[in-house]
Amino acid sequence: MVKHIILWKLKDEHNTTDVKQGIKNGLEGLLGKIPGLVEISVQTDSLESSNADVMLYSVFENEAALKGYANHPDHVFVADTFVRPFTETRLCLDFE
Repeated sequence: MVKHIILWKLKDEHNTTDVKQGIKNGLEGLLGKIPGLVEISVQTDSLESSNADVMLYSVFENEAALKGYANHPDHVFVADTFVRPFTETRLCLDFE
């Protein structure tokens, strides 16, 4: 299994509950639509000590499935519509 973790810092003007909920709903809605995607969850409630606003935790069957996810039209739509326009910084960690 391959784990794919993303941390986003939102642009100040977009750090709202509605934006966070859109990211969460969009990404979690990909389960069952992307081949090899086993698990996906988005955390939007963080403690004040955090320096990120949103976290994605996802699990894929293998590295090929992760690569397929990156270019899958449903993922690209969610990323372009609900994530990228609102984010300032993105960090990624992939591991087995």
